[in-house]
Amino acid sequence: MLKKTIFFSTLLLCHSSIFAASAADKISYALGYEVASQSPDEVIIDPFIQGIRDQKAHKANIYTEEELQAAYHELQKTLTVKQTQEAAKNFAQEVKFLKDNAKKSGVITTASGLQYKIHHMGNGKQPNPASIVTTHYKGQLLDGTVFDSSYERGEAIEFPLNQVITGWTEGLQLLKVGSKATLYIPAKLAYGQDGVQGTIPPNSTLIFDIELINVK
Repeated sequence: MLKKTIFFSTLLLCHSSIFAASAADKISYALGYEVASQSPDEVIIDPFIQGIRDQKAHKANIYTEEELQAAYHELQKTLTVKQTQEAAKNFAQEVKFLKDNAKKSGVITTASGLQYKIHHMGNGKQPNPASIVTTHYKGQLLDGTVFDSSYERGEAIEFPLNQVITGWTEGLQLLKVGSKATLYIPAKLAYGQDGVQGTIPPNSTLIFDIELINVK
């Protein structure tokens, strides 16, 4: 039995190239992944894949244009209702969170509603709206979901301070190079009621841990 197992394992190793993903496999996977990331949760995988197969097989679309238009409008109504409900829920959560957070030690609230806490104030240059800044950061939602992190990518990011969300533009001007802080950004100073498809829900408060590395 042991000899058979060793033989089978050796056979798999010798022919591992058969199972390796080709360039076409990788690109096909990437395309599917990208489409899925931009699709609403209501999209059902099986009919989605069947549509691809039928198109590749040059089969006619099984639904009429009228049926598709009706389905599209129905789905749009469903998504609008869902987004409205989610936005209302997130707004209520934001109001409570910011009210409670404002009472915590070290948290400062500005006139715009931005909240921040400085963990360490550097002694370098302080940016203005026209500055180009370099930062390391981690962004998360109120439930702890991390939606973006330069730390995870292992590379700091450089950008003009007047080309990002309002909460960042205001918040980073409160810091000096070498500073580490947390920004608590209300939705109105971030992505508002629209959010970001597949990443940030509507009316989401964003929490950023930020390290200001450089200012040009």
